This record gives sequence, structure tokens and C-alpha cells, in this order.
Amino acid sequence: MKKYSLVLLLSGYLMILFISGCVPSKPTEEVEILPAERLVNKLEANRRRIKSFEGAGSLTVQTSNNENKASFETTLVKPDSMYLTILGAFGIQLAQTLVTNDNFIFYDDLQNTAYQGQPSEDVLKNIFKIDLPFSDIIDAFVGSVNLTKHLYKQPTKYAVEYDKYILTYVDSTTNYTSVYKIDIRNLGITSFQVIDPNGDVALDCKYSDFEIIENVAVPYSIDIQNVKEGQTVSIKYKKIHANATDISIDFKIPGDATIIKW
Repeated sequence: MKKYSLVLLLSGYLMILFISGCVPSKPTEEVEILPAERLVNKLEANRRRIKSFEGAGSLTVQTSNNENKASFETTLVKPDSMYLTILGAFGIQLAQTLVTNDNFIFYDDLQNTAYQGQPSEDVLKNIFKIDLPFSDIIDAFVGSVNLTKHLYKQPTKYAVEYDKYILTYVDSTTNYTSVYKIDIRNLGITSFQVIDPNGDVALDCKYSDFEIIENVAVPYSIDIQNVKEGQTVSIKYKKIHANATDISIDFKIPGDATIIKW
């Protein structure tokens, strides 16, 4: 009888744990629903709150021709500096890249060769394997989306569906549509799409596995697909640090390296 009672007690305890784990910590009904203007202001304020960023994880780049995966470490100092290290097996450093608004350095550790020049669109596309402006690349690695251009605009459509805000903007000049989905509880942007005038998705971004860092929902999993170009970049972070006082970029080319001007 005692054994049977113990089984019931354990079963009940496990059921309570399971139910507790399934219940959101902050039910939607208890969350204040924000008007569109205030929501966009909060989202943009959160993006700007992250001044510096360090992360390490895995990076997968897929194109129509191939797929490459590697470990990486990155350091970003806003608004215009990004340092990226690509690592091979056993943590062997394969390549390092430093990009700013005015200059880029790509250093091939194995060949002891550095390439330097201006960060043109073609250069950025070759380095990061996705066709995005540099400021968008920085935001992509942090898992944020720049909403500056929408700060003083009313959305074309604004809706609340279950646990998501949905903001839709149609550009009157290009007829491209931007759609943002935001988690009501933590204000993390969970997806961002750009849709062309024909209704086809041109850019598809998804963000998940959020952690609150500096009061900002920062995703550990980022997937960016440039549908038109057949390019996909997936970033999976293992660790992240933001706004630490000791975050800085200190990258120097070895004195005996071959330097090629691009």
C-alpha cells in the first residue's frame, strides 16, 4: 500500500512539474497591448541599447551550389565595426575579418595572407555570403532589425494575433511590403519578411531561442534567407555577451604576412 501511494505521489508531482512548465510565465491576458507607435519606439530603443556584442557558435552558409558550416567568434562595436573569426577542427583559426564603414581586412591564417580594401557590396557579399548592406549584417549577427525608417510612420496594417504583434508596411514608392512579427511578452522580433510587388518573399528572417540580455530579448538562433539570390545564413550561438565594459576589437596583421590590396 505504501509503495502504491508513493507511486501516486511521484506521478502527481511530475504532473504538476509538467503542467507548470507548460504554463507561460506571463499570460497574454496580463500583458499590456501597445499601440503601434509605442511598440515601434520600444523595439528601436531595444535595438540601440546593445552597443557592443560578443558571441560564439556555429555558422552555416547555404547557396544554390554548396553548403559550408564552421565554428565562429564575433565581436561587434556599434555603429560600424565588426570582427569575425572562423575556426576549424580543434579550434584552429582559419581566417579573420575586420570590417568597418571605411575599410576591410580579410586575413587567411593558413596562407598568412591579408587582403585589404574598401568594403564594397561585392566584397561584403564574398565575405559574408549574403547580399546585405553592412549595417544590416551587423544587425543580423546581433539578431536585431532596424526600424528607424518606421519611427514616424503608421503601419499599413497592425494586428495582434494570439501572442504576436504583426506590423505591416507597404513602401509606396517600390510597392515592397515589410512584415514584422513580435512576441507580445518579451518584445523579441520572431520573424521579418520582405515581399516583392508580385507577392513573392524576397527576404525571410527568423529568430528564436531568446534570452533577456540588458533588458533586451536577444535570439540565440538566427536564420536569414535571401530567397531571390538563393542564399541562406544560419547562426546558432552557444554564448553571448553584450555591453560588457571590456569588449573591444584588437586585430593586427602579423608583420610577416603578405598584404594584397583589393
